[in-house]
Amino acid sequence: MPNKIKIRVIPNAKRAEIIELDDGSLKIKLNCPAEGGRANKELILVLSKYYKIPKSKINIISGEKSRNKIIELA
Repeated sequence: MPNKIKIRVIPNAKRAEIIELDDGSLKIKLNCPAEGGRANKELILVLSKYYKIPKSKINIISGEKSRNKIIELA
């Protein structure tokens, strides 16, 4: 499991899914719209299920208000 991950988020998608790209980054489609941090909360929930770690171990390092994010897994 990598320590830092590059992620491209697609908010307000029809269904939530995770797509692994060739360069090792992830493309994640989320159901929630990007309003009031709801998409970031869903992103952390989806990643905690995907990597089977607690939500408290996942931090958004950069891209809090961007579709391109860097996530740190503790």
